[in-house]
Amino acid sequence: MSDIVNTEQAQAWNGPEGAHWARHLDRWNAVNEGFNAPLFDAAEITSGHRTLDFGCGSGQTTRLAALRAPQGHALGLDLSGPLMAEARNCAKREGIGNVSFTQGDAQAHPFVAGAFDAAISRYGVMFFDDPVAAFGNVGRALRPGGRLAFVCPADAMLNDWVTAMATLRDFLPVGGFGQPGLPGMFSLAAPDRIRDILTAAGFTGITVSQTQAYGAWGHGAEDAAEFLLGTGPGRHLMEQADTTAQARARRTLTDHLRDHEATDGTVRLRSTSWLVVADRPVDSAERT
Repeated sequence: MSDIVNTEQAQAWNGPEGAHWARHLDRWNAVNEGFNAPLFDAAEITSGHRTLDFGCGSGQTTRLAALRAPQGHALGLDLSGPLMAEARNCAKREGIGNVSFTQGDAQAHPFVAGAFDAAISRYGVMFFDDPVAAFGNVGRALRPGGRLAFVCPADAMLNDWVTAMATLRDFLPVGGFGQPGLPGMFSLAAPDRIRDILTAAGFTGITVSQTQAYGAWGHGAEDAAEFLLGTGPGRHLMEQADTTAQARARRTLTDHLRDHEATDGTVRLRSTSWLVVADRPVDSAERT
């Protein structure tokens, strides 16, 4: 893997974080796939489209983009080697031939200029150390008039998994978890920041609208609590506590999640995101 500038994230996604997502790819898709429909409606992918899915993870959205464009092609790009391997395996198993996956950094990857009609991302845009450079690079990969569409988390406390973790403040060092603008999951939680970044990256026609979906986090409160505490944020917090505090946190979280159990036992938590749409200007080829 070359052309990597976001080295800290590359280490994480080729280390414990990437391994966790690769082991639980079906569960993570169950958490996030409620955003697929609004994302693809916004992207307006047609039968011949060439689509870039950046920060594609295990590639569910990349494969869906390929299926929407049987005469086109979809490329998934992600920093994580483990997730790229899983994405290729899934595409092969599902018999999707017009899709490919490349391990790389969207911030610096040498895309062919104007190679794509659309660029999409489901929760893959929050971790750039230079978001203007990253979106500028993606923009150059779009043809003039090409469409960018992505979803990213909105205000932390509008996300049920965050409020669930906040119940653990008496046992774990939750602190200011989820503050907008800080590096990490909620770095793009402020709509004005999204607009400023995309404008600086050369996009126009920017719209930011709120969308919500309920994801399946586990079967039963105990299962969902173990999964939440095994995620990157959960592991980080648990590693800073002693065994007594860990046990109390686990019990508290399980009790909280019981209120979110559906009749079939599935724990469903609401996620609130920004659905962002922007265009590469039709005259941009003259300026690049």
